[in-house]
Amino acid sequence: MENGYTKEEMKMVWETQKIMEDDTILVNPTAVRVPVFYGHSEAVHIETKKKITADEARALLEKAPGVQVMDEREPGGYPTPVDAAGTDPTYVGRIREDVSHPLGLDLWVVSDNVRKGAALNSVQIAEILIAKYLD
Repeated sequence: MENGYTKEEMKMVWETQKIMEDDTILVNPTAVRVPVFYGHSEAVHIETKKKITADEARALLEKAPGVQVMDEREPGGYPTPVDAAGTDPTYVGRIREDVSHPLGLDLWVVSDNVRKGAALNSVQIAEILIAKYLD
């Protein structure tokens, strides 16, 4: 695109702001295509207004529906597309405090993009709405 980002990268900016209903959220994406059968992987850097430790972030993520934390500080202790293939959860690992920013967190996020994408998200949203409004 004109600004040097690809359309896929700008979609990450636009979709994040739309989902969070906040056009002030800043996103600095880099997207690359790699030859895997299934899976999206993202290196995510978050800067918060208030300090959140890696342990606090891990505890929050462990309680989040649809999230599976795989965060062992040992070789192979983080998620890969192989782990996510054929499953519904979004896997999160490599949860750590950013050494370059006092309010920063870094994580690695992986999911099966064929299963956990627009279709499954739509079903899950519908289930929430049905439970909320029809029960």
